[in-house]
Formats: sequence, structure tokens, C-alpha cells
Amino acid sequence: MTVETVAVGAVGACDAEVLRFRDMHSGYVFHVAPPDAHPDLWGRYLRGALRVYRHYEVEPALEYDKVSDGRSTSLFFAAVDPSGEVVAGLRAQGPYLLEDEVHGLGAWAGRPGEADLRAMIAERIHQGIVEVKAVWVTRDGIAHRAQLGAAISRCVVHAAWLLGARFGFVTAAAHSARMYESSGGRIADGVPAVPYPDDRYRTVPLWWDTHACRASATKLQGSLLALERAALGAWFTKARRLATVGDARIGGLAQA
Repeated sequence: MTVETVAVGAVGACDAEVLRFRDMHSGYVFHVAPPDAHPDLWGRYLRGALRVYRHYEVEPALEYDKVSDGRSTSLFFAAVDPSGEVVAGLRAQGPYLLEDEVHGLGAWAGRPGEADLRAMIAERIHQGIVEVKAVWVTRDGIAHRAQLGAAISRCVVHAAWLLGARFGFVTAAAHSARMYESSGGRIADGVPAVPYPDDRYRTVPLWWDTHACRASATKLQGSLLALERAALGAWFTKARRLATVGDARIGGLAQA
């Protein structure tokens, strides 16, 4: 497995802040960057997210107008097919400094489980929480879609680790929880599912502990996490040696 810094064809992209790795099982290449390092790729990722969210009639949950400028996003991951089309992705916020910055908490406001979830956030926030949002995989007939979804779940771990946070956090429909659990995510104990973004869905909160999630991941996912983490670490070391990465957005990697 290899990871390289890459501009992916964008004019003005900050090459040192863009990396990529190939998922060994799906075959797709994942590009990772802050939005301002690759605005073209960021735009393509967002347009893909918008198409998927519109199809499922949950477009308000994407908050497209609010997040499209990229300021609230620390890193995004975009899976690209051989033709250059973005076929899946996610974005990461954080690490957070305050409990109320955790966006997903709002789904439990005034509902059973809010106090327990707040307590979990308070317990973890001093060690760093990164929240993953706008997760999607294209609905078009693509090869290895299940493997692509599994790779997306690993990216939650990579996002937290790259940003120097111990914990990853996602709110997701209960029917997708098994996918996230395969990479070491765990549904928050004692926090009941809520109807979010509407009554068609039962949404649950999931946590990843980057210090321990490989032990609770499936054997395959654990192996891929280790390989990808080693490759990402090699990229970061090279970038630091070239003195081209000084931004705190990805400055926590060496501490993990």
C-alpha cells in the first residue's frame, strides 16, 4: 500500500496537504485534504453528497449552504474511481474544544439519552473528539460497493487519528451501524435511538477509540486499518521533513 501527496489536477492546490491511499479491497483511491487545499475535489465531493441526500429526501441534514464554504470542515475524504469521478466520501469536524460544538448532540436535545450522551462527550473531549458528517456512497451501479462502504467506515478512524484526537464520533441510521462496528465503532450504551432526520430513520450515536478500536474491529478491517495507518504515517513524516505542513488541522498525527 502506498500514500502519496497529489494535486489531483486542481489549480492552486496545496500539494503537501493532499494525500491519497488505495483501498486494497474496493480498488478505489481515497484523497484526503482540508477543503481549501483542493477546492475542486471538495466541490465534487459535496455535489455527490447532495445527490445522495436528495435521493433519500434528507437534504436538510446535509446543511449544504452552511458547510459548503469548507470552514467548518477540518479534513474530507473522497473516494475516486479510475475516471476521476468521486464515488463516496465524508467530512470531519474538530477536534472540538467545547461540548456544545458536537453537532450530533442536537438530535437528542430534549429527548431521552441527552444527559448520558453529554456525559460521554464531557468525559472524552479533553482527549479530543472528531465528528464525521456527510457520509455517502454513490447509488450508481459501481463495483465493490460493499467494500467501498467498509473503507468509508475506516476513514472515521483515520480522520480522528490524523487530527490528533483519540475519539471519533458519528450519528448514523441504525441499519448502517453494523458497517461502522466492523471498523471498531461502538453504539453508545444507554442512549436510545432517535427519529432523525425524520421519522423514517432511527439514528444512533457511535464512538471509536483510536487507541483500542483495532481490537474490536473485524480481523480484516483491523488489518486494513493497520496498513493504512502505517502508510499515512509515512506520508506525514515525509511532509514534516519537507517542512511543508505546519497547519494544526493535521498536526496531531505524530502524537497518536
